[in-house]
Amino acid sequence: MARRSSRRRPLIAGAEGVLDRFKLEVANELGIANQLQSKGWEDMTTREVGTVGGLMVKKMLKEAENRIMGSGKQIQ
Repeated sequence: MARRSSRRRPLIAGAEGVLDRFKLEVANELGIANQLQSKGWEDMTTREVGTVGGLMVKKMLKEAENRIMGSGKQIQ
């Protein structure tokens, strides 16, 4: 995996490994995991990397919404 710049650190300490596994899971769902493993992130197209990132965000938002709805809390 490519080295991250200093400004792109996870907000929660220790989350980097979990996020990397999540990226690979999403890439696998999109059918580009083999291509990713052979090329590496730095040689993927912007469209491919953006697709992975976009799907990650959608999944994270859905999970957050499910947690909010399950807890009965309302956002104001």
